[in-house]
This record gives sequence, C-alpha cells and structure tokens, in this order.
Amino acid sequence: MEASIQTDATKQVKAAPVLISLLLGCFIGMFSETALNIALPELMKQLQVGPTTIQWLTTGYMLVLGILGPVSGLLLQWFTTRQLFIASLAFSTLGSIIAGLAPNFEVLLAARFFQAAGLALLLPLMLNAILILFPPERRGAAMGLMGLVLTFAPASGPTVAGLIIDKLSWHWIFWISSTVLFIALIIGIIFLKNISVITRPKIDLLSLLLSTIGFGSLLFGFSKAGENGWSHVLVISCLIVGVLALILFTWRQFSITSPIMNLRTFRYPMFSLSVVLFIVVMMLLMSSMLLLPMLLQNGLGKNVLQAGLLLLPGTLISGIAGPFMGKLFDKYGPRRLIIPGLILIGTVMFSFSTITVNTSTTFIVGLHCLFLLALSMVMMPAQTNGMNQLPAEYYPHGTAIMSTLQQVAGAIGSALAMTMLATGQVRYLHDQGFDMSNGFNLAQVDPAMLEYLPSSFVFGIKGAFIFAGCMTILALFISFFMKRVKPSAQKAG
Repeated sequence: MEASIQTDATKQVKAAPVLISLLLGCFIGMFSETALNIALPELMKQLQVGPTTIQWLTTGYMLVLGILGPVSGLLLQWFTTRQLFIASLAFSTLGSIIAGLAPNFEVLLAARFFQAAGLALLLPLMLNAILILFPPERRGAAMGLMGLVLTFAPASGPTVAGLIIDKLSWHWIFWISSTVLFIALIIGIIFLKNISVITRPKIDLLSLLLSTIGFGSLLFGFSKAGENGWSHVLVISCLIVGVLALILFTWRQFSITSPIMNLRTFRYPMFSLSVVLFIVVMMLLMSSMLLLPMLLQNGLGKNVLQAGLLLLPGTLISGIAGPFMGKLFDKYGPRRLIIPGLILIGTVMFSFSTITVNTSTTFIVGLHCLFLLALSMVMMPAQTNGMNQLPAEYYPHGTAIMSTLQQVAGAIGSALAMTMLATGQVRYLHDQGFDMSNGFNLAQVDPAMLEYLPSSFVFGIKGAFIFAGCMTILALFISFFMKRVKPSAQKAG
C-alpha cells in the first residue's frame, strides 16, 4: 500500500504510514466499544453499582459518538488532517489512561466520554483520508482494511477482554489500549501531513443544536428501550423529541447555504443504497456482538474465558477476510460480493434461530465464523461503492453521515435485540406456569424458575435472530439495485 498523493507543488505524502496510524487508532476505539460488555458483571461488583447504572458505560459511549458524528463533517472542513488526528488520539489516549486509573464509576464514565470523543473524530477522518489518498479503482483494498476495523475490532472485543479479565483485571483493557494508541499517535506525528482542503464554511448554531438534540435523544431513547421497554414514558418522550428535532434538522440543512451535514448526498443513488445496507449490517453486527456472548454464558453455561475463546475463530476470520474482500471489490465490483454475502448472512441468522440448550458449541462457532465472513463481503463493498459516487466536495458530509448512522444503527439493533430477548423469555416462562405479569427481573427471580432460565434465554434469543434474518432478506432485495460506480461518472450535484 505504497500509494502517495500530491498535497501541493512540492510535497508527497506516503499513504502506508498515514493509514497505519489511522487504522490503529480506530481499531482501539471500535474495540473499546464492545470490550467492556463482557466485563460489566465484574465491574458491577467492584464499583458497587447496579445494572442500570453500569449500562451507562456503553450507553454514554454511544451517545457521545452519535452527537459528535454530524459535527465531524464540519470539523473536517475547519481543521487540518494533522490537527484532527492529534486531537482525536489525545482524547482517546487520555481517556484510556484515566479509565485504567479509575477508582470509581464516575471517573470511569468520564474516561469513556473522552474515549468516545476521540473515536468520533477519528472514524470520519480515516474514511475521508482513504477517499483522498486512493483513486476509486484502487480504493477497495484500502477500504478493506477499514472494513477489518469495523468488523474485526468490535468482534474481537469480547474475546480479548475475556482473556484479559481471566488472567489480569479489567484495568488492563485500558492499559493495553493506551499503549497502542500512543504508538499510533507517534507514527501519525512523524508521518501524517495535511491531505484535505480547508474551506472553513459558516457554522450554523441552530443546526448544531438540532443535531445534538435529535441524535442524542434518539440514541438515548433506543438505548433505554432495550432496558425499560418501548412503552416506558422516558423512551417514548426521547424518541418523539429525537424524531421532531431531526425533521427540523433535515429542513434546516436544505434551507441554508452551508449545512453542517449536506443531505444532498442522498441524491446519489448508489450512496443512498449503500447507507441502507450499511445500517442493516451494523444493526446485525452490534446486536450479534451483544447477544452471542450472552448466549454462550446464560444459555449454554460457559464462563467468560470460554465464551471469549469460542468467539475467537470468527474474529480471526473477519480479520483475514477484510483486506481480501477489498481486493475482490476492486476486481469484480460490489454485486458479486454483496448478494452472496447477504444470502449467507440470512442463512446463518435463520440457522441461529434453531438452536436449543443442547446445541453443540461447534455448531454455534461455525455459524459465527460464517456470519463474520459474510459480513466482510457486504459491509466494505457497499460502503466503498456508495462513497465512490460522491464528488470530492461531498466527502466530509458522506463520511459524517456514515459515522453517525453507524451509531444509530448499532443502538437500534441492540435495543430491538434486547427487547425481543426479554419478550421471548417472558413468553417462555409464562408457558411454564410462572406469573410474568410484572415482567422479568433477574434480580428478583423466583428460585423455582432458575432451572428454566437457560431454556428461556435460548427461546428469547431465537426471536432476535428471526428478525435479523428478515432484515437480511430486505437488504438482499435492495442489493439487486446496486451497480458499480465508475470514476468518470462522478459529477457534483
């Protein structure tokens, strides 16, 4: 990956070290998003907080990412690549160090906010850098490495964190992260030059306010829905406020000359299709990363270390497949990867819905491997093909849209998965003769119910996988309209 770009009349920027530093930083950020999930039970004991409180370590992280996502497009036009990189890595590194030293929940939560702020800047920065550094006909290979980050990093979170917790302590998740981030920061300081055009458009404060309220309320509402249910007053209120604010935000973007998120990017059909596919696959990825460790532990009785090791083969496959799929995209285009990939994902999702408490772990590990392999066939080609259609002046806005919707999709997928899991558990236990009129509360469970809990969990998780299979069918239908974008066809809208 030794491409270079002419940044002015005299300077050449080598792509490889720039890409390495960005990939390392984003990898740790995406890893951190899921790594803490498997440590939450242990953190509740050590920090002496309940499940509602501890959930803020993931909910708060997601909220910061969602709120800062729309602003990232504006920041890319106001600050140099080098300035944003150093700021993002500084936030991420500082957050990891504070988290490793955290004596209580409040400090750890603040550290998570710093980590999320760093990743919110870094994700669109990496995508924008790839779009600038590599021409469309060679972009697939570089985007394949980004696909590795988007799939391998969150998929490896539970596995690596499980190994760390078993041998050391949860603090070491952050100590290791801060070390890698520091290395990425040094590489970036040495090699990274400015590769973007600084235009400094006018900042519309009303758009910023509507964006913050809209995406923040929506993400918070979806996050609480998985915990409190969709009928809860807080959930309904947040979703209504979020939708109304986003409607006003959309109207505002079309009515001003310098929008912070230019929604005219959706006039490009392949970009619009890629956004829909990206939302679906991110919902599938983030919900599966939440459900599978829980299935192995709560449904099949595995401990944290065993669950982490069982998820390792799929994680390794996703890491190997990402760059390889990028090269195939450059050669064959999107359809030959996306359509068979979605067929395979749908098959895996419906196969997951057939599991029982007696299902072998070999079967589950095999399905997990196929799922992550298929996901790498869909995610990167869809995203790359859509971004290829945009003219250069829309790159910051396209990357901001992708980064923001990634978090929204993750929140929606996780909330729907947890809702279906809880609903299925209640239905199963009710059928066994238990009074479930007040719902399911693990902290106040009837002792007679204990022997039924693994079966109820497996029954509940089936509904989530059936829904995921149906979503995949919808995505498959959309994928038939996907066409390869030719560089010569790019024109500003």
